Amino acid sequence: MSKTSRSTFRIASETLGPAVDSASKSLGLTVDSASDADLLTGTALAVRAAGAALLERFGEVVAYGSRDELMRALAANDATALDILRPRLTDLRPEARWVAEELAGGALPPGEWWVVDPAEGNVNHLHALADWAVTATLVRDNRPVLTAVHVPLTGETYTARAGAGAWLDGRSLSVSRTTDLGLGIVATSQARPDEDDEVVRRSGSAITEMLRAALVVRTSVPATLHLLNLAAGRIDAFWQYAGARADLLPGALLVTEAGGRLSDAEGRPWTPDNDSFLAAAPGVHAEAVTALSR
Repeated sequence: MSKTSRSTFRIASETLGPAVDSASKSLGLTVDSASDADLLTGTALAVRAAGAALLERFGEVVAYGSRDELMRALAANDATALDILRPRLTDLRPEARWVAEELAGGALPPGEWWVVDPAEGNVNHLHALADWAVTATLVRDNRPVLTAVHVPLTGETYTARAGAGAWLDGRSLSVSRTTDLGLGIVATSQARPDEDDEVVRRSGSAITEMLRAALVVRTSVPATLHLLNLAAGRIDAFWQYAGARADLLPGALLVTEAGGRLSDAEGRPWTPDNDSFLAAAPGVHAEAVTALSR
């Protein structure tokens, strides 16, 4: 790691606050964990820089008349962010490998991997909609150990590190204290276009059941922004069928570190191999499992 990078870490830690400094001291973290704190600072700087570049491209609806034109427009946004993210994150952790396909799911081989979504909610960006972000997560032996998510239109940066809490620009995050799903706001998302018939069927059935069980059901993409809201206590549960690592791992770590519960839709422990995902405040998790299991 370069001297310039280390100097940047010291400056950035003043704005990221307790997520980097006081958590390490209060938890008595090891040398390896302290290194993860530095990595998180650098990761947050990287997603902010990539977000700034995407923000310069945002504002007008990007017209496309075919799937090929759509894919080229999406790829242009991805390339803009990756041109910033890849060299910065590689400099932070040269030995970590990269997940090449952002829509891929399932377990990763052992070791460290950068799981990055350079433009999470990319199609929203093209349509001049507000729900998009830049995410970067370091996965170690199939466990997310740190993540940073930047939302350029609000200027917010969400960070989490395993065992050290979840943070929004230095403010600690906690999930909601709701204990009645009937008073709760829940959300779901579409993992990718062209889902198979079974995923479509399960998604539609689950929305129907949640409309009966919860106060309000929100449906939109991307998953990460719903999970940010869950970690911040603004909504109470989120579920999705199928899904990619890049749209679930950042939020999974943030929600866990904010005190939430993760499982599959039937209440079993969640891993990236599962075909369903549920994150919820502890007080409504069981009710959400019941609703999704009908």
